[in-house]
Amino acid sequence: MKALLSVYDKTGVVDLARGLTGLGWELISSGGTSAALAEAGIDHTEVADLTGAPEMLGGRVKTLHPTIHGGILADRSKPEHLADVERQGIGLIDLVVCNLYPFTSDPSIELIDVGGPTMVRAAAKNHAHVGIVVSPDDYGTVLAELQADGSLSAATRRRLARDAFAHTAGYDAAIVGWFDEVDAAGDPDSDAAVLPPTLHLALERTGALRYGENPHQHGARYRILGQHSWWDEVVQHGGKALSYLNIFDADAAWRLVHELPPADSDDVAVAIIKHANPCGAAIDGDLVTAYVRALECDPQSAFGGIVAIGGRVTPAVAEAIAGGPQADVIIAPSYDDEALAQLASKRKATRLLSAPEPEPLVRQFRGLGSSMLVQDADRFLIPPSEWEVVTKVRPTEDQWRDLALAWKVCARTTSNAIAVVNRGQAVGVGAGQQSRVVAAEIAVAKAGERTTGAAAASDAFFPFPDGLLVLADAGVAAVVQPGGSIRDDEVTAAADEAGIAVVMAGGERHFRH
Repeated sequence: MKALLSVYDKTGVVDLARGLTGLGWELISSGGTSAALAEAGIDHTEVADLTGAPEMLGGRVKTLHPTIHGGILADRSKPEHLADVERQGIGLIDLVVCNLYPFTSDPSIELIDVGGPTMVRAAAKNHAHVGIVVSPDDYGTVLAELQADGSLSAATRRRLARDAFAHTAGYDAAIVGWFDEVDAAGDPDSDAAVLPPTLHLALERTGALRYGENPHQHGARYRILGQHSWWDEVVQHGGKALSYLNIFDADAAWRLVHELPPADSDDVAVAIIKHANPCGAAIDGDLVTAYVRALECDPQSAFGGIVAIGGRVTPAVAEAIAGGPQADVIIAPSYDDEALAQLASKRKATRLLSAPEPEPLVRQFRGLGSSMLVQDADRFLIPPSEWEVVTKVRPTEDQWRDLALAWKVCARTTSNAIAVVNRGQAVGVGAGQQSRVVAAEIAVAKAGERTTGAAAASDAFFPFPDGLLVLADAGVAAVVQPGGSIRDDEVTAAADEAGIAVVMAGGERHFRH
């Protein structure tokens, strides 16, 4: 029995080689793998000695030879194949161990592997007779099966072949993505940069979830192969396993809590999310106060929600949270040990997560059966300093701060959306309504008397004055909206008559579906 070992990642390869030779296998190797085996004193044949053709072109050509690929691809069930290899003096190869250059670590032309994928695909194609191993994680399993049974089962070879094709598919996808990135570097915001002619996504499962959106649905989290996700570093300290909605809502909460504090402020934020919509948000210099004020927005909806804490959870913060409604998930950058113990004892069903800062969203995907919608992620492009006051009344300094906060909360709320903020605290949110007027009515109903002197945001323009007047009649003093309606002048005139300020955000709409 012969095995060909040619790996970039040398993890575990010496132990595998030693185990194979102990079973009487002959080893073939090349390049750095051969050097590693030689250093370990493991007998093997170098590829160049087997083929009679030395490595050339700086190592680009070494295994691309009929002696190698004939030995891998020969179908043992076909007499004509066996006759061919015998006539050419080619020995059969029964196991190929190969992983590829780490292209994603430092994308470049020189890290585009050619010989490796060719060997991997050849062995995987002929998996009825040849084993192919692309991951050091499989070395122990393969060696144990060979030791126990003398050969790999058909099921194992098929599973390894499937993993091998996934390995090369992900590798090729990364290369295509790199070409797109290089081509788009000169104009990263162009349609071609965000939406290239083809997209090649290789996804790897990071782990099954407790269930999907509903208990009868299977669910798992995947990540784009070779790309880091902040979720990879999340640590769960307690509570049940995560479900699809736990992750979906926690992602929304964690991103929002990082967006809320002004860049020039030392304030920290707390966001409470229910079904991916904010039902509470506040900024303050004190984390306990921020939590209490966020909860005050809509404590009823906060039950079973996600609480995102924008700072380290101390015993004082934990005590405040423990005194509030049950949360499905609490997510924070870190916890004091005492705080963890407090929450674990008083909130046994709550998932306690610590997490790093989320990476920016770049591109978003939404499935439509066999089709896919793709867009670049929604960002805040126009800063408040460039917004335009279109009414006779101008916002006060405090109202400007509340408008900026309301704008962020509203943008992360399902459309149609209205958010009302007063003194750094969301006091009413109307989410996901077919009518903008109804969204405004819900927001002011939740806010109650807290609308007096408040600021509000609308994720899209007011098509008629009616929605704006719901806010004005409730006591809201300043409103930010994108503008762009053919009736903007009517809306502005209604605001002037009501004596409130209206700010246009440069036409920047933030629909969210």
